[in-house]
Amino acid sequence: MKILAIGKNYVTSQDQIKDLKTGKQLIFSKPTSSLVFNNENVEYPSFTTNLLYEVELVIKIGKKGKNIDENNAASYISEIGVGIDYTAKDVLNDVRATKGPWELAKGFDGAAPISSFKPVTNFTDLNDINFDLSINNENKQTGNTSLMIYNFAEIIAFVSKYMTLEPNDLIFTGTPAVGAGQIFKGDHLQASIEGELLLDFKMI
Repeated sequence: MKILAIGKNYVTSQDQIKDLKTGKQLIFSKPTSSLVFNNENVEYPSFTTNLLYEVELVIKIGKKGKNIDENNAASYISEIGVGIDYTAKDVLNDVRATKGPWELAKGFDGAAPISSFKPVTNFTDLNDINFDLSINNENKQTGNTSLMIYNFAEIIAFVSKYMTLEPNDLIFTGTPAVGAGQIFKGDHLQASIEGELLLDFKMI
C-alpha cells in the first residue's frame, strides 16, 4: 500500500483555478505506519510543540494502473473517506532550512488518521462533494471538491505517470484553502462527508 498526498490543492473561488493550474502538482508520501484506523485516539507526538491539522478527502484505488488516461482515471477510485494530514511544523521548518525531505515532519506515527470508506458509487458527482472538520464542536474547515485545483482524475493521471497505482493505495487529495491550524492535546476532532460523521477521535 502507498499513501500519497497532494499539497496546495484548494482555492477559495473557482475563478482562481485557471491561473494556478500549472501542471506541477506537489506530491508527497506518508508511510503506512502513519495511519490510524477505527476512530482510535491519536497520541500527541513528543517531538513537536507546533502540530498542524488539515482535513482532506482520501480516495482509495480499486485497480492497478500505469499511465492512466485522465478521461478514465475516475474509474480507478473504489471508495472515498476523510482523513487528517498532520504536520509537525517546527520539524518541517528545520528540514526546510537544510532543504531536507519532509518525512519526519509529515510521516510520523499517527500523522494520518483516516475514517471508514464509502463506495464511490454513493457519490453522484465527484466534483461536488462536501466535507468538513469540527474541533471541540466548533467548525474549523469546510470544503467542496469543486474548489480543487486538480480534481481526483487529474491527480490519478499525474501520479500514474511516475508510479504504478495498485489496489488499496490511498491518496490524500488536499485541504480547503482556509481553516487549517494548530491542534492541541485533548482536542476532539470530528470530520464528515456530506453531513455524515465518519472520523471522530481525540488527541491524547
